[in-house]
Amino acid sequence: MLRYLPFLLVLALWIYAFIDCLNTPEEEVRKLPKTAWVIIILLFGEVLLGPVAWLAVGRPRAAGRSGRRGAAGAGGGGGGGGWVAPDDNPEFLRSLDQDRRPRGEGEDRG
Repeated sequence: MLRYLPFLLVLALWIYAFIDCLNTPEEEVRKLPKTAWVIIILLFGEVLLGPVAWLAVGRPRAAGRSGRRGAAGAGGGGGGGGWVAPDDNPEFLRSLDQDRRPRGEGEDRG
């Protein structure tokens, strides 16, 4: 059974890289067009060159994704597009304050 392990690992990496490439949006793929990466992964998958090249060069960087999120959160502006924690979001805190207020408190009772 152990003698099949290298083959199974190569097959698993090959399948992972292929599916990851297919699921990655076209505008996030680096260096080559997405179709070229699919062909490279399929042609050179058996010798691990295709999947390793995709993971090292073609795949979007994970740090770039989280870096964008951090930049949007640090900028503070509401329409940045990144996710902001509720306790850092001034609009959310204002809505909580308005929900907690009784109905007639902010109105003039003349």
